[in-house]
Amino acid sequence: QVQLVESGGGSVQAGGSLRLSCAASGRTLLGWFRQAPGQEREFVAAITWSGGSVYYADSAKGRFTISRDNAKNTVYLQMNSLKPEDTAVYYCAARPRGFSGSYIYTESYEYDYWGQGTQVTVSS
Repeated sequence: QVQLVESGGGSVQAGGSLRLSCAASGRTLLGWFRQAPGQEREFVAAITWSGGSVYYADSAKGRFTISRDNAKNTVYLQMNSLKPEDTAVYYCAARPRGFSGSYIYTESYEYDYWGQGTQVTVSS
């Protein structure tokens, strides 16, 4: 059982920054997904247990940075140059199966545990 607790969401103007945090119990690959109203949940970024591999959705490349501190059992998503289209509920997700591997999973069904979500609102 992996427990995930997210924090750091909020409201910001376009061009601003936010940092999301997710405290995760256990050894696991961690990812961030988001879901806007009326839309499917979509992959944003993920990082392996070692932190040696990361992967970003095209929408996040160059603006978002995922990182983790295993000593604190926490993964971060630093979001810069935010746009109104980044507005969504952001979810932290965990996949403990094969946590030591280097492969990055990008589909929501490939993750086993989910946080409660944190709202990010970007105004123009």
